[in-house]
Amino acid sequence: MAKPSSQSSIEDICKQIHGSLENPSLLVRVFASQLTLCECQKTREKYMEMYGEDLHECLQNKIHGQTSRTHEVLSLMVLNPHERDAIMAKNAIFKKTGGVNYKVLIEIYVGRKSSHLFLIQQAYQSKFRRHLDQDIMSIEPPHSYQKILMALGASQKAHSADASVHIGKCDAQRLFQSRGFKIDEGVVLEILSKRSIPQLKLTLSIYKHIYGQSYTKHLENEYGGEFEDALQFVVKFLSNPPKYYAKTLEAIIKGRTKDEGSLESIIVSQSETHTNKVREYYKNLYGVDLIEDILESFPHGDFRDLLVALTMKSNIDS
Repeated sequence: MAKPSSQSSIEDICKQIHGSLENPSLLVRVFASQLTLCECQKTREKYMEMYGEDLHECLQNKIHGQTSRTHEVLSLMVLNPHERDAIMAKNAIFKKTGGVNYKVLIEIYVGRKSSHLFLIQQAYQSKFRRHLDQDIMSIEPPHSYQKILMALGASQKAHSADASVHIGKCDAQRLFQSRGFKIDEGVVLEILSKRSIPQLKLTLSIYKHIYGQSYTKHLENEYGGEFEDALQFVVKFLSNPPKYYAKTLEAIIKGRTKDEGSLESIIVSQSETHTNKVREYYKNLYGVDLIEDILESFPHGDFRDLLVALTMKSNIDS
């Protein structure tokens, strides 16, 4: 992949972009073939310096008609990950239709490092003059996902120690013993609020080893309620994010799930972190490469070319 080798080349790219905002084909060639995601963000900075305009907003303003989804992806690419997640979180909380998208919030709270979550919260406050935790707490009507999100938010604030097998065994035993007529929410929320994501993953692995069945299987087989359903989703995502994204992408691509921008945000965010693993799970689960399904399911054009280019990035920016 050709990359800018100097500040002057970033300036040249800014000039190309400035005269081509109405030309998605050229924009796709520039962003997909010449820039890493990190360089896309540097290009936004240089664009502001040269033209006094926010490239993200310029691209957002071009979202209309058939080029809408292409410009949406490009506008996501120029954001730094923390600002992108802050925007996704706000959109998830204040959806115009369909209620709160709790799954997006869980993806952010579980799928990001604790240091990143702090930066996301800072970006949210800086951009929207609001506090992310307070906006989640204020959602009406109340939902079990709120309790889980607040517990996860607390756990992310001060846990950098290595995962402990001893703690994992103790927590696994507590989770097993909390099973009754209903799940003991207090025990679950306490564990979620006090353990880091790596520690929680270790606990779930130990749980399966000791009791011969995953915690999610126990939830599926024995319970059905709002808290249990929410917890089941959180545990499935926490246990294996790449597998979750592979299943989500397949459902979107095949039209079984309403998109609402999820395809665009997942492809961009995972191109920074887990694209290779997502493609591996996709192939194992469905017997076809993710790129092949994208090529087959979307019409030839700029949007498809951009999705393919991002999926092929192989985490070069991570």
